[in-house]
Amino acid sequence: MFKIKKSFIFVLVGFLFVMCNQKEKKDDNQESILKGSTTILVDETLTPIIEDQVAVFESNYDAKVAIVSKSESEVVLSLLNEKSKIAVLARKLTAKENKIFEQKKITPKITRFATDAIAFISNKSNNDTIIELKSIIDFMKGKSSTKIKGLVFDNPNSSTVHYMNALAGIKAIPDHGVFSFKTNDEVIQFVSQNDGMIGVVGVNWLSQPMPAMQEFVNKINTLSVKGLTGTKYYAPSQNNIAEGKYPLARDLYIVNGQGYSGLGMGFSSLLREILDKE
Repeated sequence: MFKIKKSFIFVLVGFLFVMCNQKEKKDDNQESILKGSTTILVDETLTPIIEDQVAVFESNYDAKVAIVSKSESEVVLSLLNEKSKIAVLARKLTAKENKIFEQKKITPKITRFATDAIAFISNKSNNDTIIELKSIIDFMKGKSSTKIKGLVFDNPNSSTVHYMNALAGIKAIPDHGVFSFKTNDEVIQFVSQNDGMIGVVGVNWLSQPMPAMQEFVNKINTLSVKGLTGTKYYAPSQNNIAEGKYPLARDLYIVNGQGYSGLGMGFSSLLREILDKE
């Protein structure tokens, strides 16, 4: 009888030890606003900005954030399909997109954290470093131009294309004279090798190029732009963007649809601090 009790106690103690150990492991892996791991969907045009901030976040907290870069359309579709519940966009959600979240009984928290810009670039051989926004819009509407041989975009589903289409009042980029690749780097490389082409890219791809891209960035001009109103041309400099002078500035947002206090909330707070310091 004594042997049976002793064995039972030994098994019980072992069971409790395993259960406590599993609970500790579970607690260690549990996500909070400053700990754990998550995935963030990022509009490809904005990737360099978010890579910098993720590096800061990970260096300060016990967190791991994976970045998945896609076109704006793909990011929104993945967000709505819950491939990830956190996304960085260059616009707010539409009423239709918000409706889908409402049907899932989720109210996403949307935080504006910075102002970015779209830049026009040309080959270095082009001595003209200014351009009117109206001439770009006219070209997108199918009007010929003596200064523009062609417009080059990153991706037909990108936020850059959507932004410029909205300005031009068209639903899709025209088939003639307008080209699209897949990434901003491809646009920069193409323009650096082809005279007369105007590239349309996120300005951060010019200010923060990867080492392999620096030689191509050195072979292009970043154009100063005259808006649809006013008479002055402004370069997409940090000061001109911050002061609202550059005509192609746009606000950036992080969309957090986690619905709980996870890393999405912590990362949003970090981005918000950046905005408050500007």
